[in-house]
Amino acid sequence: MAQVKATIATLFDGMRAGDSTMVRSTFHPDMRLNTVAQDGEGYRLVGGDAERFLQAVGTPHDEAWDERIGEIDVRVDAGLATAWMAYRFYVGDTFSHCGVNSMQLARLDGRWQIVSLVDTRRQACE
Repeated sequence: MAQVKATIATLFDGMRAGDSTMVRSTFHPDMRLNTVAQDGEGYRLVGGDAERFLQAVGTPHDEAWDERIGEIDVRVDAGLATAWMAYRFYVGDTFSHCGVNSMQLARLDGRWQIVSLVDTRRQACE
């Protein structure tokens, strides 16, 4: 479980540092990125592009992208892990949005890699 949490910490440390190489090190090459977005009365799945996300992380920006996560609930079976965590996203010190991250990781080539990341995003936080 500690190694899974270390991979997740590396992802968010890389985002704060604007280091796309660090972030990429946590992703499996076929990693999927999605958001469950509210759409009127229901929800829809919005596909993301991991390469575009990595480019955005690595593009210089004036303020750090600071995704502050809560307690991580990790479940592991053999080489599969799932992690669930609430988050609040800040650009510098300014609140942007909050939600939940759900990640699936696989232990491949001797290390935990994120194979799927799905999040929610909202303005009102509890």
